[in-house]
Amino acid sequence: MTTPSEFSLIQHYFEQLTPQRDDVKLGIGDDCALLQCPSDHVLAVSIDTLVEGVHFFANVDVKSLGHKSLAVGLSDLAAMGAKPAWFTLALTLPKVDENWLADFSQGLAELANEHGIQLVGGDTTRGPLTISIQVHGFVKSKLALRRDGAKVADHIYVTGTVGDAGAALQLKLQKDTDRPELVEGWFDKLTMNGKKQTASLNNLDIDYLEQRLQQPTPRVEIGQKLQGLASSAIDISDGLLADLKHILDKSHVGAELDLEKLPLSPVLMKIENETARRLALTSGDDYELCFTISPDNSIKVEQLLAEQCQCIGVINNESGIITTQQHGKRVELKGIGYDHFTV
Repeated sequence: MTTPSEFSLIQHYFEQLTPQRDDVKLGIGDDCALLQCPSDHVLAVSIDTLVEGVHFFANVDVKSLGHKSLAVGLSDLAAMGAKPAWFTLALTLPKVDENWLADFSQGLAELANEHGIQLVGGDTTRGPLTISIQVHGFVKSKLALRRDGAKVADHIYVTGTVGDAGAALQLKLQKDTDRPELVEGWFDKLTMNGKKQTASLNNLDIDYLEQRLQQPTPRVEIGQKLQGLASSAIDISDGLLADLKHILDKSHVGAELDLEKLPLSPVLMKIENETARRLALTSGDDYELCFTISPDNSIKVEQLLAEQCQCIGVINNESGIITTQQHGKRVELKGIGYDHFTV
């Protein structure tokens, strides 16, 4: 059987994979893509790389991997309030596996079609499995959401729920490594920092958590709705505390969070409270948005987003992050989260 060439792989699996946009004057098949940017917008650009064994397990569902590979970039565009337009894909493969390519491209295409973003170029090569996607989106310059605009008294919001992906990762590590006695689909304990926590999770609970880890939902539409309303924004990829700290550092402010208001899913609430909160604060891969809103705009935003966001705190003029807990206890927290070079 003849091994497909690099160019035949691109043509077969990727050339017509995504929506064909009018602003793409020349797409896949030449040395460069030729792209038309609207005159009254700026271009928002971000790139992410996923490496096997670092960002995903070798036995990951491949279709879900295709989804997530694009979702992480779309989440960056959402954090800027940008509308997705184009992306490029650099794919390093240890070997040609056409079943793998078919599943990966399907997961990629479904999310790309959902958000109207076109694949316009890229590269394939041989080596350890690595996926790099660069996304491009449009946003009016004065309406772009940034990290440096938070002001004292602004309210701090989070979309969706946080901590679910972190719980799924802990369970995955627990299942695949040091807890072989646990039955497939059922976990009676969740280990966090060496401490075993009681958790009554059934098959549906596990499926929900794994879906949150493997197929995150980029909040693209919410990001666009926040244009002209949010004073700052960031997506939660490395953990709520760590990513909120980026806003605080760029804006030269502090924050006070109410731990009782952290948005936890019904599944995460089945886990012991302290562990659930730690996951919500420090685990990554949620790809929700954290943003700040002036008091004058808070009611409008809550009406606009209905039940899609939760106010969890307020910006202050102190340094760092203070949390309030039950009975009013105040505790200073460090902006801990995932960092590739400190783990």
